[in-house]
Amino acid sequence: MYKIPGHHHISMITKDAATNNHFYREVLGLRRVKKTVNQDSPSMYHLFYGDLTGSAGTELSFFEMTNAGRTVRGTNAITQIGLLVPSLESLTYWKQRFEQLDVMHGDITTYAGRAALPFEDSEGLRLILLNNNGEDIPEFWSAWEGSGVDQEHRILGMGTVEITVRHVERTASTLRDLFGYAEVARSEEGAIYQSVEGQAFGEIVLKKLEGPSEKPGRGSIHHLAIRVKNEEELRYWDGVVKERGFDSSGVIDRFYFQSLYFRDSNGILFEIATDGPGFTKDSTVEALGTKLDLPPFLEGRRGEIEAKLQPID
Repeated sequence: MYKIPGHHHISMITKDAATNNHFYREVLGLRRVKKTVNQDSPSMYHLFYGDLTGSAGTELSFFEMTNAGRTVRGTNAITQIGLLVPSLESLTYWKQRFEQLDVMHGDITTYAGRAALPFEDSEGLRLILLNNNGEDIPEFWSAWEGSGVDQEHRILGMGTVEITVRHVERTASTLRDLFGYAEVARSEEGAIYQSVEGQAFGEIVLKKLEGPSEKPGRGSIHHLAIRVKNEEELRYWDGVVKERGFDSSGVIDRFYFQSLYFRDSNGILFEIATDGPGFTKDSTVEALGTKLDLPPFLEGRRGEIEAKLQPID
């Protein structure tokens, strides 16, 4: 059986790509590694931020939906994104930075056993910085030296992702019995699962909450993608997902990676995505994110697509 080596990316909804672009580049100091469009609806931007090359496990991705209303928070949703920073001192640095830049944030606290600093972006998306405390990170994560954040405090990549559900055991069973995640904590309030023992870069917190389901809007999380190495592994998981009784999208070629989608029994949308070929498939490392890149099947519509997009730089 193949093992899931961690998170791949996470995708959100933004109402305003220009504001989003400013926050994740200028406030969080991430690199915009790909400016492209939603392949299923190319009239909207699809922006990716991450490390030097947008390595799997560092990618935050946003669909611009200009008609998005506000999110009505509730259950059966992915509700918070953890981002790893190097040290406890980094949390103090970020708290001061958020105060200077007028970013909504809480106090330094503890989350899933780690020192943590919760904050929100300009559209109310809930994020939390987590002290990685010198622990291992994937060896292929590469720092971007163009970041405006002090080198010793830069965001490393994705950490613990929180999923809020009515029925914890349903999603727990998907993680544990289907994908082989290990349960490392359990209480009446929820449970914690890890794809790689002891590591936050593949950790998911399940939180129990009764009540109505979340109504997504700006600042909501659309789906979580988990990593597989290649197409062979992806096709293996496609079979496993179907055997489990879930409806799979089947393997889709997203040009920068291949993936499939399914919803679990709580309605949580998961994507399974390959590590490669990556965002340098149609760009040099130096030029990543600097222009509008389109997959080959959309290139013939470039003029039409560009005419519908507002400049964000």
